Amino acid sequence: MTDTDTNPHTGNLVIFSTAPLRGPGLATLEGLGTVICDPWIDQHPLRIYDAQGLANRARDEGANVIICEADRCAGAVFELPLFAIGSTRGDPTNVDLDGATAAGIPVLRAPGRNADGVAELAVAMTFGVTRHLVAADHEVRSCTVFAGGTIPYQRHRAAQLAGQTVGLVGLGAVGRAAKWRFEGLGMRVIAHDPYASDASWELDDLLAEADVVSMHAAVTPETHHLMNAERFARMRPGAVYVNTARAGLHDLDALVDALASGHLGAAALDHFDGEQLPPDHPLLTMDNVLLSPHIGGATTDTEAVHTSLMADGLTALLAGGRPANLANPEVLEP
Repeated sequence: MTDTDTNPHTGNLVIFSTAPLRGPGLATLEGLGTVICDPWIDQHPLRIYDAQGLANRARDEGANVIICEADRCAGAVFELPLFAIGSTRGDPTNVDLDGATAAGIPVLRAPGRNADGVAELAVAMTFGVTRHLVAADHEVRSCTVFAGGTIPYQRHRAAQLAGQTVGLVGLGAVGRAAKWRFEGLGMRVIAHDPYASDASWELDDLLAEADVVSMHAAVTPETHHLMNAERFARMRPGAVYVNTARAGLHDLDALVDALASGHLGAAALDHFDGEQLPPDHPLLTMDNVLLSPHIGGATTDTEAVHTSLMADGLTALLAGGRPANLANPEVLEP
């Protein structure tokens, strides 16, 4: 890479993005060249390119930069004369990183892009499941507020979150965004993360201490089914389990058993293997469970953050630098 005075790509980028772009970063991208944005998420029916389809579309657009979020970036894509690839994911799982590196193509990523959105949902789901908001909403809509001769004040009494302890499992970008939000509610926050020096609680001790356990770890071989039958049993009786991260962090059958037995008081989940539950799944009949379809990061602010990260990374590459969000820094080695 050379500096901006001699870099032949300066001002000549043709950026084709299948990821949504917005916010101040979009103006920066437009200052680097031509931006062609055709977001996958705006297509009806939904459109996700395979590698050949993405390569064909990028070639038709004359692109030398591809930014993608859901499309597969591999194989034929690397045969194009690309200056860079951007994946608007924290972990660029839609990109064959080894293949891009072998082709000499830098890959940018978007760490922490949805941290605030997911943290907000974790708080919202905690409130939703502990204060019985879905059931209460249904009662008003169905005119059953006084069903059975009782009143809502009897049916929906709950403990306040203020004064309770929340245990965060994982203290990365999302965990830290959740931490100050829970603290702002008056909750005591404890955390477990072997890679964060300020998250010093052992997992088993955290589970035994927390009134609410909120999952914010990445799924790795080390954390797959981290929450199993033994660990759910270590949680306090009546405790609440919240997972706005990934379904792979828990053994779903073990979670169902812990709820059905009454050991856990409630659960709130924003992700499932295969993105949904089968129609006969027992969770669907449990009124102490709140379910949402993987929407933690579904905010326009998330899109603005990843746009800025793509813009900053491309600007650094054009200047001959090493972007902080470069997923394959070895590609810049001589």
